[in-house]
Amino acid sequence: MVSSGTRIAGQEGESSTARAVREMFAQIAPRYDFLNHFLSLGFDILWRRAAARVLRQALRRPGSVAVDACCGTGDLALALRRYSAGTLIGMDFCPPMLARAKQKAGRGKRAVHFVGADTLALPCRDSSVDLIAAAFGFRNLANYADGLREMRRALKPSGTVAILEFSRVGWPIIGPLFRFYFRQVLPCLGGCISGNADAYRYLPESVAKFPDQESLAQAMREAGFVNVRYRNFSGGVAALHLGEKP
Repeated sequence: MVSSGTRIAGQEGESSTARAVREMFAQIAPRYDFLNHFLSLGFDILWRRAAARVLRQALRRPGSVAVDACCGTGDLALALRRYSAGTLIGMDFCPPMLARAKQKAGRGKRAVHFVGADTLALPCRDSSVDLIAAAFGFRNLANYADGLREMRRALKPSGTVAILEFSRVGWPIIGPLFRFYFRQVLPCLGGCISGNADAYRYLPESVAKFPDQESLAQAMREAGFVNVRYRNFSGGVAALHLGEKP
């Protein structure tokens, strides 16, 4: 099973890594949305919308409970809201990111509830949630295996987990170009605009260390999920992994 998680230079142990991740995202929260959309050329918006469409059947069930884990500033939760007929909750352990999520959610008609929570210790009863989704946040967990187990614990039988993350590009020409942009250009632009160079050096490093499509799918199976599959977006720049709790 994938037992390791993200790592930040100079940090040892999962608790110190988690604190460093929380502090880093707190620092870049004011420019986070702009940089996400600018540096991805707007593709991150399209990927979240595509993920929400895939999940719309689960969301449309009356009385359903859906959680956007590692929700950040709430972009996935807001994409899911379009289809939700039940309760939608965004959870993140970084208060400045949650504050921005709450501001954005106030512009819509259907409520999204935002809660301060660590995805490694979700404040959900066992077998109480129909859908748990995460977009570009699962990669930042200090322990991926524990994150998968916690998601499985909270899901109802037949509940769905959905993880949208950067992955391995399969296209022969686009792959090298993307890796050059991601490793050389993006950190410079992100660091200059955000004022936090370390955060945008961390981004390509965390993606490079994250499991590829097949490895993550296997980790999900080993965590107890069934019917595991994935869908590549933009040739594998991002991938949406899906699984179900038996």
